[in-house]
Amino acid sequence: MSVQPYEYSVLRAVPRIERGEFVNVGVVLYCQQLDFLGCTTQVAPARVLALDPGADVEGIEALLGAITKVCCGGPDSGPAGQDALGRRFRWLIAPRSTVVQPGPVHTGLTADPAAVLKRLAETVLG
Repeated sequence: MSVQPYEYSVLRAVPRIERGEFVNVGVVLYCQQLDFLGCTTQVAPARVLALDPGADVEGIEALLGAITKVCCGGPDSGPAGQDALGRRFRWLIAPRSTVVQPGPVHTGLTADPAAVLKRLAETVLG
């Protein structure tokens, strides 16, 4: 199988926007040519609470749960989860919250986007 371009964004929890500090809490990866959209999320409560002892960890987890539903699609994912994969990716990486923010979009080449997503998650969420 030949390599294909992919795009990804790291999701960040920013418990105190005025301080600009963040903790990585997810990765969203899209590969158009291989018809792949996937995400991995993981909140480390101790890390979030180290930035802000009053942070709403449950709220952050709920937002990430909604992101995962939209990414996976299906009947309980709402209208955004019914869109084509490319539109869903763009929706997922569009800023809409001050607490959970997408980072910049990065690109690469792969023949196996699921393996890249796993490696990125281990790297940025570990």
